[in-house]
Amino acid sequence: MNILLLGKTGQVGFELHRTLSPLGTITAPGRAELDLTSKQAVADYLKAHNPELIVNAAAYTAVDAAEKHQQEAFRLNAGLPEQLATFAAEQGALLVHYSSDYVYPGDGDQPWQETSATGPLSVYGASKLAGDQGIQQSGCDHFIFRTSWVYSARGNNFMKTMLRLAKSKTELNIVSDQIGAPTPARLIAQITNMAIHSKIPCGLYHLAPTGETSWQGFAQEIFRLAREQGEELTMGPENAHPIPTSDYPTPAKRPLNSRMDLSKLETALNIQLPDWQSQLALTLAEYLE
Repeated sequence: MNILLLGKTGQVGFELHRTLSPLGTITAPGRAELDLTSKQAVADYLKAHNPELIVNAAAYTAVDAAEKHQQEAFRLNAGLPEQLATFAAEQGALLVHYSSDYVYPGDGDQPWQETSATGPLSVYGASKLAGDQGIQQSGCDHFIFRTSWVYSARGNNFMKTMLRLAKSKTELNIVSDQIGAPTPARLIAQITNMAIHSKIPCGLYHLAPTGETSWQGFAQEIFRLAREQGEELTMGPENAHPIPTSDYPTPAKRPLNSRMDLSKLETALNIQLPDWQSQLALTLAEYLE
């Protein structure tokens, strides 16, 4: 199979490159080889390589910066996936794309379903939703995986930031009223591989570990596990203090409720997704090694 992977240097792209390699020949251009902000460059590249499977892990992920750089965010998060979907529809290719819990309005306390009404609170969320809609309207065969709070053993992310701070700080105030499920990039890649292999019905799926926590709870578990694995920290879980979102203002508004119902994916693949705590333990061990 001729596979085109976009976003290979990101957290999810790196894991996908490793996980999908047995499926076929992967072409994974870097920024120097393909400018994803250029519609013409992408069109030329698609024509030249004619992939059977397109896996789009590229995205504009700077949530706060997107408020000012709307054109860039919409090009990468909406224009690019729509362009890929149009090509896939014309050529009979399969498109895999990754979306976000930020497409939902973030109110209430019930898990969002794939059929729930959307209502993004930020430019980032709006751009991701526009990308989803562009793919769905194209008519191509596709998987859209909406995920949340992505992190991994590489790249810049919450887990690594908390570990760094816990080696120099004695107290931290961390948001405790945003609730979701931290999702390792490795799990995203594994499920992607399963979905492609299993030939489950195409469409939109939620992809995250089971369970829920706050950013404070996530941090506390990071500190607990790190100490358990012998890391020398200047603070522990008891020194991570809860604060409301209102005490930590940001340019882009964050959803308070990022819970997602995972039953559609679990039923389709006939699996039980792992809990977020066990996934964190694996990811942290990989990083500390």
